Amino acid sequence: MPEISVRGLQMSESPIRKLTPLAEDAKKRGVKVYHLNIGQPDLPTPQCGRDALKNINGTVMEYSPSQGYASYRGKLCGFYKKSDISLDADDIIITAGGSEAVLFAFMACLNPGDEVILPEPAYANYMTFAISAGATVRPIPTSIEEGFALPKVEKFEELINERTKAIMICNPNNPTGYLYTHKEMEQIRDIVKKYDLYLISDEVYREYNYTGLPYISAMHLEGIEQNTIMIDSVSKRYSECGIRIGALITKNEEVRKTVMKFCQARLSPPLIGQIVAEASLDAPEEYYREVYDEYVERRKCLIDGLNNIPGVYSPVPMGAFYTVAKLPVDNADKFCRWCLTDFQYEGETVMIAPASGFYITPGAGIDQVRIAYVLKREELQRALTVLQKALEQYPGRKISE
Repeated sequence: MPEISVRGLQMSESPIRKLTPLAEDAKKRGVKVYHLNIGQPDLPTPQCGRDALKNINGTVMEYSPSQGYASYRGKLCGFYKKSDISLDADDIIITAGGSEAVLFAFMACLNPGDEVILPEPAYANYMTFAISAGATVRPIPTSIEEGFALPKVEKFEELINERTKAIMICNPNNPTGYLYTHKEMEQIRDIVKKYDLYLISDEVYREYNYTGLPYISAMHLEGIEQNTIMIDSVSKRYSECGIRIGALITKNEEVRKTVMKFCQARLSPPLIGQIVAEASLDAPEEYYREVYDEYVERRKCLIDGLNNIPGVYSPVPMGAFYTVAKLPVDNADKFCRWCLTDFQYEGETVMIAPASGFYITPGAGIDQVRIAYVLKREELQRALTVLQKALEQYPGRKISE
C-alpha cells in the first residue's frame, strides 16, 4: 500500500471539530448537546444579504475574476474607510474565506524552512497552513494568568534568526478573545521594521472590540505598509461562514502579484458568496449595533458564570466571541471527550474545544478549554449549569488544596 505524505502525517486534527463524531453519537442516544466548541454565530445574516441570494436570476453561474469582482472590491474600500483604512480596489484580493487568504499569504511569503513567529495559543489552522507551505511556526507563549497579553520585545528577539520571515497575529484573538493594545501594536510594528519581516494580521473579529477604544488595525501602523498583509472575512461579521468569502489585503504589489498566481490556479472565489457579501455591505448601522450589544451581554453571562464555578478561571476577553478557561481537571482533552461519551445531566451535555490543540508547545494548555459564546443567553446559562455538574462528577477532577 502506498505511503501517506509526510506533510499529511504532520497535519493535526482540528481541536474544534475532532470531537464531532462523539457529539453526533450523543445526539443519537437522545442527549441534547450545547455546542460551545465552534465559532458559528447563531445571529441572523443581514436581510440585504439574504435578499440578494433569493434574487439571483442569472442564467449561467459563471467563473468570477480570480481577484474577485471589481464592484465588490470597490465597495469594500468604502467599508474600510469607515475604520480609517485607506485602500484602492487593487489592494484587495477576494478569497475563499479567510482561511484561503492565510494559506496564500504563507505560500507567497514563506519558503520551505522559513519561520513565522506566532503568539500561542493560536487558531489551530495557522499551523496546518504553515505545514502546507513547508514553513515552521515558532510559538511565543502567552499566559492565562496575564490575560494572554503580548510578551515583551525581548521574547520576540530571542526567537528571531536568519530563517525568520514573518510575525502573525490574530486581533482580536481566536481562541483567547484578547485584543492587542495600541502600545502592543506599536511594539509589533517596531520589531517588523527593525528586522524587515512580514506582518500577517488576521482581523476577522474587528467589529467585536469591547474596550470602548478605537480599534488598531495593522493597516494603521505607519512605516511598514510594504510589510503588512491583512486577512479579513465576512464569516463572523455577518454570520456568513458558509458563503466562504474572505480577503487578502496589502499595499505590497509584489505580494499581490504572487498571490494572484495561486488565485489563478484555483480559478475563482465563490460567485454566489460574493453576491451575498457585496449586498451585505448595505447592512444598516442598527444591524451592527444589535449584534455587538448581544455579544456584550453573552460575554458577561459566560464569563461571570464560568468564574462562579468552583475551580474555574477565565480572564475577561476584550474582543471576538471566545474565551480560554482553566478547568480543575487532569486533562481537558479527556474531560471534553468524557462529557460526550459518559456524562449527561438531565439529558444534556456540553461540547467544548480542548485548548491544547491551539498550542504548539507540547503539554501547554492541558487543563484549558476554548469556549465560544455563540448561543442565546438562556442556552448559555443552561450550558454553564451542565458544565458545573460535569466538573463535579468528572473522575479526573482536581481537588483544590
